[in-house]
Amino acid sequence: MLVTTKAFEWETVGQYLFNPLVLNGVLQTLWMTVLVLVIGMVLGTIVAIMRLSPNPVLHSVAHAYQWFFRGTPPLVQLIFWFNLASVFPRIEFTLLGHTFFSTATNSLMTPFVAAMLGLGLPLSAYYSEIVRAGILAVDQGQWEAASAYALTPFQTMRHVVLPQAMRVIIPPTGNEAIGTLKFTSLATIVSFSELLHTVSSIYNTNFQTIPLLIVAALWYLFLTSILSVGQHFLEKRFARGSQRTGSKPVVAKFWTKVLGQVKTV
Repeated sequence: MLVTTKAFEWETVGQYLFNPLVLNGVLQTLWMTVLVLVIGMVLGTIVAIMRLSPNPVLHSVAHAYQWFFRGTPPLVQLIFWFNLASVFPRIEFTLLGHTFFSTATNSLMTPFVAAMLGLGLPLSAYYSEIVRAGILAVDQGQWEAASAYALTPFQTMRHVVLPQAMRVIIPPTGNEAIGTLKFTSLATIVSFSELLHTVSSIYNTNFQTIPLLIVAALWYLFLTSILSVGQHFLEKRFARGSQRTGSKPVVAKFWTKVLGQVKTV
């Protein structure tokens, strides 16, 4: 079926697979994925620590943050950020009657910024629960032992708790990274030039919709496969000393074998 169905037009797929416009869309997708992951992980870790704080104000703020950004769809948030100028025409910072910063919202809220916020903030809310689960998985005795050695709470979190929590955090983080790469396709709604927006611009011109969607699908499959291999090696790195390291994915086995042969040669 894949070979004989004419609608797939594999010749057209091969023609556009390494097209410069498509490759630029792939690079933009990777760039946006990295930025969204950095925002999500940094903010998510902060929110998770706030959720675990005994301070009721920090705990409440973190809980409200999670409630809002986990409860609204990323697509809705993308559209909202992109249309922020209809609510706030200008963004200003004024102190004691003196304006230090003032700009039109439309010039600041570009498709790139809207995509980064619309995808990064929801990710941080989800990632905060991953980090919180990892921290709670560390035995309470570790906190008590660190306290006995006169470590500060920050030192305990950085040197004792988080390294052990990474064993629990890494697997769902890998899933979030793969999901984030695919969710960048939602940014086409705000005209950000990622992979899907690029191929859609091309097929809106030449009307080769199915072949160009196949091009996008093949690139997404390739990129997610690379991330899956990276996830496996990260899990292996942080699972040292554990008896249950999990079975190696088929893709990871393939690349391990290939890399092993290259080293031998």
